[in-house]
Amino acid sequence: MLTLLGFGMVVTFMVLIMTKRLSPMVALIVVPLIFAIVGGFGDERLGPMMLEGIRTLAPTGVMLMFAILYFGVMIDAGLFDPIVRYILALVGGDPMKVVVGTAVLAAAVSLDGDGSTTYMITVASMLPLYRRLGMSALSLTCVTMLASGVMNLTPWGGPLARVASALQVDPSEVFVPMIPAMIAGIIGVFGLAYYLGIRERRRLPHLQLGPHAFADPSPRAQKVGLGPDGSIRDVVGSGDAAGVPADPQEDLRRPRLLWVNAALTTALMTGLIANILPLPVLFMIGFAVALVINYPRVEEQRRRVAEHAQNVIAVVSLIFAAGIFTGILSGTGMVDAMSRSFLAAIPDEYGPYLAPITALASLPFTFFISNDAFYFGIMPIIAEAGAEYGISHAEMARASLIGQPVHLLSPLVPSTYLLAGLAGVDFADHQRFCLKWAVMICMILMAAGLLLGLFPWVTG
Repeated sequence: MLTLLGFGMVVTFMVLIMTKRLSPMVALIVVPLIFAIVGGFGDERLGPMMLEGIRTLAPTGVMLMFAILYFGVMIDAGLFDPIVRYILALVGGDPMKVVVGTAVLAAAVSLDGDGSTTYMITVASMLPLYRRLGMSALSLTCVTMLASGVMNLTPWGGPLARVASALQVDPSEVFVPMIPAMIAGIIGVFGLAYYLGIRERRRLPHLQLGPHAFADPSPRAQKVGLGPDGSIRDVVGSGDAAGVPADPQEDLRRPRLLWVNAALTTALMTGLIANILPLPVLFMIGFAVALVINYPRVEEQRRRVAEHAQNVIAVVSLIFAAGIFTGILSGTGMVDAMSRSFLAAIPDEYGPYLAPITALASLPFTFFISNDAFYFGIMPIIAEAGAEYGISHAEMARASLIGQPVHLLSPLVPSTYLLAGLAGVDFADHQRFCLKWAVMICMILMAAGLLLGLFPWVTG
């Protein structure tokens, strides 16, 4: 009965969020509650189950909240602005440099874990160059999306936070060993950008006009703005030119504190890798220091927190709602019964290969269903089955992240529609152009994961 209840709960949850009958947050709370009551657990046992799930995920929720706030402050203060200006001045009129510069910019901005922010900054900065040079905007959307897909595997990014929550493992235990694989993946994206850029250069040989043909090396070069309809204005030589509005965020910039902010971010990343303190504590301290340094007045601090509160609530509420789901799934014994049934269905000879099978399966799974459905609904079952073959939850979590570059091509990902819309490309054309390259980056991540021992090829 527990097996049927468990699978029924997972399927109901997936159907409701995929058909948009309920939001993921509401479904994570309501669906397990109903199934627990139907299963006869609607007594004094129900409350402690849910509280235990919430208690387990509380550190992840705190880490995400302060990571979003920290990087929000860094973007407000202009930490990434010099990178944007430098790349724009460097790429000039060479199509190869333009595509590689796009990948570098997207990778740098993706550090905040927010795909929508990455797409807006990268497209607004680079699209006018693509239009001036007559280059295909599909190269822009492809390398931007893939760079974001790799860099989004940080603990404050959505996929890793979800799987760490669902499997109840420390996010740093999943993330830190994956850093070399992420480096391999981003090198693969840069290599792809070089190839696409060379292809564009050959297609447009008349555009070899030198490194500064379309770049003004001055600090205010390549000013870009968004029109009232969301369209991107063209590049102009100076930020003071008519028709380009002043940057509405200019009063938030802190150029004199650039190196202070860079040093603080470097120290934070070093502390994260060295595991000096738990991730939630690191980001709490980092955010407090960043806020005081950049916006010392209390009113300014309140405005910065309020500005980013919407993003914080959207992510953190999902994590705490997932505590209800995982608490009931574990507390009722459903996940154990489901894993035993799943294990019985796997031929004995395939069981030891469950980690690479999960890595490969994550490509179609995360394309056809949402991350919420995959990580909260399916991965707990697969992870428990993997444990029977000596594969740890952290190893299964790393394997399940391999398909994220392909996931971003899914029609279920709203930010990808934003990317295609900003760049003015058809969503289906973007999918067709990027799919094979997304699979290639996934295979690079998987190969690196196996070579580095992030998850085993075979056990026992």
